[in-house]
Amino acid sequence: MMLTVLSSKRFGPLLRGVGAMHRLQLPQFPQERGCHSAGPSHPPTKAAMIKKRGYDITRNPHLNKGMAFTLEERLQLGIHGLLPPCFLSQDVQVLRVLKSYETKSSDLDKYIILMTLQDRNEKLFYRVLTSDIERFMPIVYTPTVGLACQQYGLAFRRPRGLFITIHDKGHIATMLNSWPEENIKAIVVTDGERILGLGDLGSYGMGIPVGKLALYTACGGVHPQQCLPVLLDVGTDNEALLNDPLYIGLKHKRVRGKQYDDLIDEFMQAVSSKYGMNCLIQFEDFANANAFRLLNKYRNRYCTFNDDIQGTASVAVAGIFAALRITKNKLSDHKFVFQGAGEAAMGIAHLIVMALEKEGIPREEAIQKIWMVDSKGLIVKGRPHLNHEKEMFAHDHPDVKTLEEVVQRVKPTALIGVAAITGAFTDQILKDMATFNKRPIIFALSNPTSKAECTAEQCYHLTEGRGIFASGSPFPKVTLPSGETFFPGQGNNAYVFPGVALGVITCGVRHISDEIFLLTAQTIAEDVTEENLAEGRLYPPLSTIRDVSFKIAVKIADYAYKHNLASWYPEPEDKEAFVRSLIYSPDYDSFAIDHYRWPQEAMQTQNI
Repeated sequence: MMLTVLSSKRFGPLLRGVGAMHRLQLPQFPQERGCHSAGPSHPPTKAAMIKKRGYDITRNPHLNKGMAFTLEERLQLGIHGLLPPCFLSQDVQVLRVLKSYETKSSDLDKYIILMTLQDRNEKLFYRVLTSDIERFMPIVYTPTVGLACQQYGLAFRRPRGLFITIHDKGHIATMLNSWPEENIKAIVVTDGERILGLGDLGSYGMGIPVGKLALYTACGGVHPQQCLPVLLDVGTDNEALLNDPLYIGLKHKRVRGKQYDDLIDEFMQAVSSKYGMNCLIQFEDFANANAFRLLNKYRNRYCTFNDDIQGTASVAVAGIFAALRITKNKLSDHKFVFQGAGEAAMGIAHLIVMALEKEGIPREEAIQKIWMVDSKGLIVKGRPHLNHEKEMFAHDHPDVKTLEEVVQRVKPTALIGVAAITGAFTDQILKDMATFNKRPIIFALSNPTSKAECTAEQCYHLTEGRGIFASGSPFPKVTLPSGETFFPGQGNNAYVFPGVALGVITCGVRHISDEIFLLTAQTIAEDVTEENLAEGRLYPPLSTIRDVSFKIAVKIADYAYKHNLASWYPEPEDKEAFVRSLIYSPDYDSFAIDHYRWPQEAMQTQNI
C-alpha cells in the first residue's frame, strides 16, 4: 500500500489525536515504500517478559504487534518469516486501519472491522479508538452496537466473553476456569432480556458487555486483560429468535423464578470466590423487574452496580447540573416530568431526590417535584398494581392518560424521556415547554437514535433555540435560520461507568453507594466550560472523555479513603499519580530480550 494516498487534509484531525501523532509528518514518509523507516514511533513503554514463542504470538491479541515487531524481536521470538519483511511504527499501522475503515460504507461493516482488529491486535485497537473517540464510540457502542447485537449471530467471528447457560447451574466455578485470564477486576454481565430499546435479544446481547468493556479501556484506562464480558443465557421469549435456525443461543422460553435466582446467586458467589470480593460486577440490560430486585439484593453484599439505573442517573443529573448554569437557578426551582417509569427513570429520579436533599430540601418535598408517565398515563395514588418503585412517586392527582395533557397540567421545567418511544415529545409538547419556560430542559435519552423521543433539530426549531437539549445517542449539529448553531449534548453513560470502574478498582471499593454516582455527576458537570454551554453542550466534548474519567477516578479514590470505603492500604499520598500509574497504555511493549556483556576477562573460558 502506498502511504502517500493518505492525505493530511483527510486524516489530519485524526492524526492529532493519536497520542504523540502530531509529530508525524506525512510528507516525510519514504516515497518508494513506507515500511522500514516509517517516521517517528512511540517508544515502548516497558520491556515485557513473555514465555510464548513462535506462531502463537502472532495469534495472541494481547501480544501481537503485527508488522511493528522489530527484526530483533522477530528473531528472538521465533516469528521471523511469519510476517512480511516490513517494519511499521504503530502510527503508520493506525493509518492503515483508517484507510481500510474508510472503504466501508455501512456502520455494521465498520463495527466488524474494529472488532476483528480487537481480536487480532488489542493495543492497536485501543490506539485507533483513542485516536478519535468521538468518531469511533458510536460504532463500538450505541447506536451501532444495537444493530450489531441484532446481527450478532452473523457477525460472530471469534469467542469474546463467557457464555454461561441455565444448564450450567452447579458448575459456574468450573466455567470461570475456562477463561484464560486470572486477574479479573471488572465484569459486565447481561441476560440479554432488555438490550437498549430493542427488547429481548437472548444470547445476541453479548455485544453489549463486549462493547461496554471496550469503553472501560478506551475511556477509562482499565486494563483489557482484567475485564470479562459475561452472557447469562436462560433462554429467550423472542419468537423470531426461537424460530430462527441460525440463532446461536438456547432455543427455549426464558427460565424464571427460583431457578433463575439460584443461577444469579451462584454466579455472584463464584465470581467473588475466584476473583475476590473487590471484583466489580456491572449488571447491564436486565429487564426492569429483575434489575431493581437484583440491585437491591446485591448492592450491599458485593461490589456491584447497575448501569441502566445508576449510570444513566449519574449522566442525566450531570446534564441537569450543567443546565442549571444556563437557567441561572437552583435544582429546587425545577419540576420534572418523566416519559417512562422504568430502570432509567427511577435511577434518575432517586439521584435528583438525593441532590435536592443535599440542597436542604426535605425528602417528601423533593419527591413531589418528580412526576412520571408510564404506558397507562400519569402515575397517581390509588392506581391498582403499582410496584414499590412507582408508588414512591405517585401523586394525589386525577388520572391523566397522555404525556401531552400531563405537560399542559403540570407545566414542568424539565422533560426527560427514557421510555424508548419514538417521537413521544410531539411538536405540541415542545411548543408548550417553550411557552411555560424561558429555557426549557428537554432530555431525549432513549437509545438507539431510532428510539429517541425527539431529534435535536425538532427541539431547537420548535423552542426557537431556547431549549436546553441532551440525547442518549449522538445527533449532528443544528443551525437555525437565524444562523445560530448548536452542538447537541450526548448524555452517554460512557461519561460515567469507565471513570467509576477505574476509581473503584484503583482503591478496592467493596460497595458502590449512590453517593459515588452523585459525586460523578458533579465531576462531569464541573468539566463543562462556559464555551461548551454557549454551543449547547451540556457535557464535556467526547474527545476529552479520558481526562473526565481520570478526574472521576481520583475523586472516587479521595472519597473512598475519606469515608473508609477503600481496601488498599497504605493510602497513597499523591492519588493522581497513583491512579495514573495504573492506567492502561496502548503503546507497544518491547519483547526484545535484555542483552548485555560482561567484561572480556570475566567471560574467559577456563581450560585444563
